[in-house]
Amino acid sequence: MFVKAIIPVAGAGTKLRPLTYTQPKALIPIAGKTILGVIVDQLLDAGVTEFVFVIGYLGEKIQRYVEKTYPQISYTFVTQNDRRGTGHAIWLTRDAVGADEVMIVLGDTVCDYNVKETIHSNVSQIGVRKVDDPRGFGVAELNDKDMVVRMVEKPLIPKSNMAMVGIYYIKEAQAMYAALERHLSEKADENGEYHLTNALQHMIEHGVAMHAFRVNNWFDCGKKETLLSTNATLLKQMYDEHPPANPPAFDSTVIIPPVSIAEGCDIRHCIIGPNVTIGEHTKMASSIIKDSIIGSFAELQQVVLNSSIIGNDAYVRGLSQSLNIGDNTEIDLG
Repeated sequence: MFVKAIIPVAGAGTKLRPLTYTQPKALIPIAGKTILGVIVDQLLDAGVTEFVFVIGYLGEKIQRYVEKTYPQISYTFVTQNDRRGTGHAIWLTRDAVGADEVMIVLGDTVCDYNVKETIHSNVSQIGVRKVDDPRGFGVAELNDKDMVVRMVEKPLIPKSNMAMVGIYYIKEAQAMYAALERHLSEKADENGEYHLTNALQHMIEHGVAMHAFRVNNWFDCGKKETLLSTNATLLKQMYDEHPPANPPAFDSTVIIPPVSIAEGCDIRHCIIGPNVTIGEHTKMASSIIKDSIIGSFAELQQVVLNSSIIGNDAYVRGLSQSLNIGDNTEIDLG
């Protein structure tokens, strides 16, 4: 068995602006890694060593990150200059993928699932998760054996509540590329996009078997709220599986687990945690931070942050107060 992984990371991440004006969404830090790092590490742990990254917006940063962080893997970069949807992005990889089998993982989705079991399946696999309102997703309709009988992209009247999470193991890669070729010759949707869902549906109609597997957790990291909840969940998981033997110690600072603090940070007179990720070489003084993500080389002074995302190289300074308060007094400085 030989499987190549395709990871599309060409999106602009508009829902996470202003962070994504200068930083690709896939490189936003969570739980001591990046979104892309979590995805790649899952695949590496399952034995996948060859990757194709579809890059576009700020693609040079993705390229530098992969070259620096994963020098041991074999990788190819394919550029999607025009954002014409996931189907178009995958179609661009046709010359870079010589394998019969491919694993496709969308670059803004973190899932908890058995990757090794998925890529050792006898049939193609589609990751799904039950949702309350499936109208904003690709939807898979299943039979009683969890085989996909139909899939539709963002249906107005869904016939299933099984949303496709953005993980696809395709054994018939050449049939997929042929279906994408056919799909791209047709008219795009109203947003000018071509969806992978439509090509996969064409394959099902022509006899390709696809099985749906349920992921344990699914975090779509395209919005601030889900990004922060993903960070909190992965931090807790990390602490449960590998509790730190020597928790980080900083000058007059209280650390409330779970947190991830990268190397080279200078933190003084702070309360950090829970659920905080801090990038490398960040400086903090006289601050209280919880449920937040702080980028690398940032500087924070005299701030109280909750449910916040601070980008790389940012400088944040709060107000310094001098108070003389008597008994039984309530003050709200917010």
